[in-house]
Amino acid sequence: MLEKPYHDRDGYIWVDGEFVDWRDSKVHVLTHSLHYGSAVFEGNRAYEGEIFRLTDHSARLKRSAEYLGYEIPYTEDQIDEACREALAKSGLGDAYVRPVAWRGSEMMGVASKNNVIHLAIACWHWGSYFPDKMKGIRLMISDWKRPAPDTIPCKSKAAGLYMICTMAKDKAAATGWDDALMYDYRGRVAECTGAHIFFVRDGELHTPTNDILLDGITYDTVIKLAEKRGIAVHRRDIYPSELPHFEQCFVVGTAAEVTPVQEIQGNRYIVGDTVKQLASDYDALVRGKISL
Repeated sequence: MLEKPYHDRDGYIWVDGEFVDWRDSKVHVLTHSLHYGSAVFEGNRAYEGEIFRLTDHSARLKRSAEYLGYEIPYTEDQIDEACREALAKSGLGDAYVRPVAWRGSEMMGVASKNNVIHLAIACWHWGSYFPDKMKGIRLMISDWKRPAPDTIPCKSKAAGLYMICTMAKDKAAATGWDDALMYDYRGRVAECTGAHIFFVRDGELHTPTNDILLDGITYDTVIKLAEKRGIAVHRRDIYPSELPHFEQCFVVGTAAEVTPVQEIQGNRYIVGDTVKQLASDYDALVRGKISL
């Protein structure tokens, strides 16, 4: 049975400092960010009523807007508090929390400086991003490449930057894969459509350099968990020719959490002890059973 569409649900959404009925939280069709892709957002996740690394997400949201040339009219502390209020209002313990900021409809055209900046926060139940994820997902190689850092504001979690991710994810689903691995503008291994990637060889982690990628909060968390376990982490350039020579592979993200990969378009990997341990550690951490 399909879930209700997102516009037709019960509940409340925090919008510009107050709660409005879920179905009434609307923007005009001539909203600037809808036309020019300058909305910024976060994907926060709550476990048992606590939003994991909330302040880090709020800080990144603020930075994302600044990279695009505008300022969200709330402090990090105010955004944190609004997220907690929205979660409490939802009545959910485990939830996905989505803050989104956008330029309004005061002017239309490429120029944007006279538009009011808005912020909304919604919460909803969201289970596992990949069903049966611990058996391992299958990735195709995307036709799309992550752009060079002088062509996009790559450190901003901006709506417009996800266009090629959507196209890659949709093609993967249409051709029998779970997701797609993207290379970057120089042909290096980069990331999946919404998650960073790690490889394991001889008990050590290898992960792409982060110069063009979003500063991942789950990515940072997993590195810290690995280092706590005494697992070496090599952050470096990784090229497609290396894909057959790793033993394990996994992706990480707020939605994906820690998800093993069993195949990247003909290159097969085991769901081994390293990824199982890190997945277990991550679950324990977000639920407050261990600390970093």
